[in-house]
Amino acid sequence: MTDREALLDALAWQVELGATEAIADAPIDRFAPAEPMPAVPASPPEPEPVTPEPDAPATPVAPATPVALARGTATLDALASAMGGWDGSPLKEGARSFVFSDGLAGARLMVIGEAPGAEEDRQGKPFVGRAGQLLDRMLAAIGLSRKAPAPGDAAYITNILPWRPPGNRTPSEDEVAAFLPFVERHITLAAPDLILTMGNTPTKALLATGTGIKRMRGRWVRHPATGLPLLPTFHPAYLLRQPADKRLAWFDLLAVRAALDGEEPSL
Repeated sequence: MTDREALLDALAWQVELGATEAIADAPIDRFAPAEPMPAVPASPPEPEPVTPEPDAPATPVAPATPVALARGTATLDALASAMGGWDGSPLKEGARSFVFSDGLAGARLMVIGEAPGAEEDRQGKPFVGRAGQLLDRMLAAIGLSRKAPAPGDAAYITNILPWRPPGNRTPSEDEVAAFLPFVERHITLAAPDLILTMGNTPTKALLATGTGIKRMRGRWVRHPATGLPLLPTFHPAYLLRQPADKRLAWFDLLAVRAALDGEEPSL
C-alpha cells in the first residue's frame, strides 16, 4: 500500500470516528459539554398605535351674578365698580351715565329713590332734576343736606336702579330684582341709622311687599335684610304732580327728624 493510500485510509477512519475538520489549532474534546448559544434578546413588541382623544370642550364660565358680585365687595368704591361693570341689564346700553350715589357716605340717613331721570342721566348723580331740587328743600326743612360734612347733618342718596329706563318709564319687576342684591349690599356698606324710601318702587323692592306707597307711607318698618328702621314716603316727582300731599310728606320728614334726635321709631 502506498503512502497516499495509507493517508486516505487514515482520513476515512477519522471521518468514521466523527472528525469534521482535517486541521485544527488544538485538539477538540468531543465529550465536553456544548457551549450554550447566546440568547438572542427578543425584540420588544411593537407598541399599539394610540389614538389621541379629542380635547374636551372647555367648560364655559358662567358670568358672575349680581348676588356674587355684590357679596364680593368690601367697600362702596368696589361695589360701584362691580355694579357699573355688570353687563346683565339692557338698561346699560341705552343710558348715558352710571348713577351710583350722592352725599356723604356714612350719613345717618340713607335716601333711596327709584331710578335716574333725564337730568340725572346727564350729570351722573341721583336727584338733580326738579324732583331732586324739591328733595333738597325737604331735607333742608329738617336740617339735613347732601353736602353736609358731618354724618348727623348729612344725607346719603341713591336709587334702586343705576341706569335710566328709556323714557323715564317705571322700572319693571325683573329690572328691580336684578339690581336688588346690589342695593342691599349698598345699604350694608353705607351703614346708615335710618332708611327713607321714596315712592312705590324702592318701598316694594326693599320690603318685598305689594302694598302701595299710599298705604305704606308714614309707617316705620324694619328692613328685612339689615334690620334697620325704614320709613316709606312719597317720591318728590309725585309731590310735584300732587302738591296737596306735601302735607303728608312733611309728617314723614318730622318722623325722620325725631328718630335722628333720639326718639325710638314705632316699629
